[in-house]
Amino acid sequence: MIVEHVSLVDFRNYASVDVALVPGTNLFVGRNGQGKTNLVEAIAYISTLGSHRVSGDQPMIRQGADAAIVRTRLSFGERRITVEIQLNRQGANRAQINGAVTKARELPRYLQTVLFAPEDLNIVRGDPGARRRFVDGLLVQRSPRMAGVIADYERVLRQRTTLLKSARARGIRADSLGTLDIWDDKLVTLGSQIIDARAALTADLAAPVAAAYAAIAAEDHEPRLEWALSVSGNAVDEDGEGGASTSADFSASGEASNRADGRIDTAAQFRVALAQRRAAEFERGITLVGPHRDDLVLRVRGLPVKGYASHGESWSFALALRLGSAELLRAESNAGDPVLILDDVFAELDAGRRGRLAKLVADYDQVIVTAAVFGDVPESLRGQAVHIERGAIIPAPVSETVAGVST
Repeated sequence: MIVEHVSLVDFRNYASVDVALVPGTNLFVGRNGQGKTNLVEAIAYISTLGSHRVSGDQPMIRQGADAAIVRTRLSFGERRITVEIQLNRQGANRAQINGAVTKARELPRYLQTVLFAPEDLNIVRGDPGARRRFVDGLLVQRSPRMAGVIADYERVLRQRTTLLKSARARGIRADSLGTLDIWDDKLVTLGSQIIDARAALTADLAAPVAAAYAAIAAEDHEPRLEWALSVSGNAVDEDGEGGASTSADFSASGEASNRADGRIDTAAQFRVALAQRRAAEFERGITLVGPHRDDLVLRVRGLPVKGYASHGESWSFALALRLGSAELLRAESNAGDPVLILDDVFAELDAGRRGRLAKLVADYDQVIVTAAVFGDVPESLRGQAVHIERGAIIPAPVSETVAGVST
């Protein structure tokens, strides 16, 4: 799949802009704060329905505007599709495919992207939420219907937590709130799907990540991905409590029933965990069990990356997660490679990792690179250059035009 054209209206610092893209490498160049990342953020939003920089849509709407519009033209061989999303300050977002209204959650079916950014270091070094967002973003691209499941789970979670807070404030006992059972059922139904889908994705991602890590680091540090699950009772708590379990600890509670194939029934384990934590939930007024409390534990040489890995090892793992994601999507796609986006990544890397990364991404159908300094980009990725200043496209400097790289 190829992104042929991007049009933005009232998105971030862009009042209006149109950018044509080509197969192969596209380079966005400009000083920091001019709008390079805003452009690639808009492209990636179509495929993930989220930003790699902020948790909500409001910051992406230009100040003073009521809505932002992202429109892309995509090509699949001879087929052309126009995909549009309108982000609204008030009310639900609106989406269109070739001018026909559709649900926003349908858009990831038409475009897959893998975005590398300096913020990726937070995936390996940051809090559990960063790792969950990484997995869920990939999950939605791999199975777009999961966007609806995740959105529904978050809605149920908010409503259940509101009920817990209200009960706590009114002094209601844990065994006296029958309406909580209704929300428990919905939480378990949706949350179990997310837990199982994450586990399957992580299992499939393990080999591509290991191969990518070895290629980036030029060493094999035995990278591992393991889920610490709140339904097992041993997950890392958001408040820093508890220890780290792995997927092997999933049967920690002997009260959960097995399925016919011998594996633990996730829904049954979820219900047991909710029952065990109910008193604590009433005491604290929050939901303590579910995929929103899980953590993806990353390891090298048997030790957690967070707290033990060097800066170089951390960057190698972060890049491996993205490269592994790209390889997984590439292997499963019938519409060509995912679009790779490298947002100011090369400035963060040493010369060795910079060269190895450039070599690994060079054969993808389309690669979009942003850079503040033209010289930071390896020569093999200096394709069509678009120069950006203050939310506008400007002519390329003469030196770069002469070199054969121009807008």
